[in-house]
Amino acid sequence: MTFPSGDERCAAYVYRPEAAAGDVPCVVMAHGFSATRDDALPAFAERFAAAGMAVVLFDYRHFGRSTGEPRQLLDIGRQQDDYRAALRFARGLPGIDAARIALWGTSFSGGHVLALAAEDHDLAAAVAQVPFCDGIPTLLTVPLRNILRGTAYAIADVLVGLTGRRAVTIPAVGEPGSFAVMTAAEAAPGFAAITAPASRWSNAVAARIMFHVPAYRPGTRADRITCPLLVCVADRDETTPPGPAVAAAQRAPRGELRRYPFGHFDAYVGEGFERVVADELEFLVRRLAVGTGGAAARPATA
Repeated sequence: MTFPSGDERCAAYVYRPEAAAGDVPCVVMAHGFSATRDDALPAFAERFAAAGMAVVLFDYRHFGRSTGEPRQLLDIGRQQDDYRAALRFARGLPGIDAARIALWGTSFSGGHVLALAAEDHDLAAAVAQVPFCDGIPTLLTVPLRNILRGTAYAIADVLVGLTGRRAVTIPAVGEPGSFAVMTAAEAAPGFAAITAPASRWSNAVAARIMFHVPAYRPGTRADRITCPLLVCVADRDETTPPGPAVAAAQRAPRGELRRYPFGHFDAYVGEGFERVVADELEFLVRRLAVGTGGAAARPATA
């Protein structure tokens, strides 16, 4: 399935619980920095659907199976608009209770969830998993040589972008000591662990994002979030510093904090996934007043 966002179409999976009686709540989900809907997120969506919730899991414009040129353009404002479009799409689906909609985001999209929940007071709940909360401490984890080289590429990307629909890209993830946006020791093996065999993930992102990450501080808006908020923090996170995420959970008026003794990517696989998804399910079922659900249905594909 697809839904419109701006002049493009976002590809989405729509999961529905089987044997649902009446309108059901819905969780709207998207992935983090450069990743696609197929990269570890279906496992979360299937658990949510099995518990009685519908799920809209989508690719941003310019990524995955969504349309949009240039490819691999990570624009914070556009991605937030894609979330808004996904919310409109979810609220208009038959069988969905528009008063029981939750936002879910992870890593970079966890930051989007904080920013959007601060403005959309019709949300019933929000979940920010290992979220990007503050560009300043995140930038401090990036080697200076990568910042300087990335800035040069970003200037080139902006100039090339003025001439048409092309982009100058840089690697999203690499081994320590290499040139990429994310080079922590956990980053390359973490992406390898979450990337599905049929994934359309590409290890590239338009370099102009380097100009915008430092100023992106969605965690500072947490005090404006009126809906219940669950923040899941990995205490050994080397990719999104945990301190700002803990502070965001504490600042939110209805914030709840869960902390885990592992790294950023452990939340997606194995025992770490089981611990995180159990906490998210408990929160969503409680906050969305979910009734007894059946097994998850297969999603409708784009």
